[in-house]
Amino acid sequence: MKKEDKERVVAELTERLRTTDTLLVADYRGLTMPQIDELRTKLLEHGARFAVVKNTLTRRAAELAGTESLLAMLEGPTAIAFLDSGGDPVAVAKALVDAARDTRVLEVRGGMFEGRPIEAAEIESLAKLPPADVLRGQVLGAITSPLTTIVGLFTAPLQDLYGLLDARIEQLDAVSGPGPQAEEALPPAEESPSAEAGGSEPRSESPPEEAGQQETTTKPETQEEEP
Repeated sequence: MKKEDKERVVAELTERLRTTDTLLVADYRGLTMPQIDELRTKLLEHGARFAVVKNTLTRRAAELAGTESLLAMLEGPTAIAFLDSGGDPVAVAKALVDAARDTRVLEVRGGMFEGRPIEAAEIESLAKLPPADVLRGQVLGAITSPLTTIVGLFTAPLQDLYGLLDARIEQLDAVSGPGPQAEEALPPAEESPSAEAGGSEPRSESPPEEAGQQETTTKPETQEEEP
């Protein structure tokens, strides 16, 4: 391979490594070209591009892209499944694991999942998950069920609260209805004779009684002094 071609390949690999968060690395040793093409077509259906790479060029690209965790996986014949932005990582992992089981020669080494290094055992666990559509339904069902319960818990007390408020409003209406009539039937406090008498009698009667008593005691004394 010419130097210009190597530089072009390194630049393409570097760009892929920088823009791809999820990729799976496999050892394709022993696969025939028809088997590789079949696997490439299947992975492409799930949103992944399967490429056979040279380790020396991929190491340079990994160093340039800052993905040094891939260096340990670049031993022997290497192929990488680069997942596109809309790809299904579960389906891609399942396709690789199934191909390894069917061919008995393909070996899954590891990869990167959303920027985090993963091992071959994690890829096998990922392949056992349900498909994306089924998984979304299960997650949605798990989320919806508690929300329905929570809504039910909040709805029942609110209905009771509405009933209490309605009853309280009716009670206030019943009390406030005859209230003004009852107040009009009562005479004003200023016109009540009992209130005026109770407040004025003690103040007006007590002083004359004391004055009368003083006059009766002093008059006989003056009459005795005149003769």
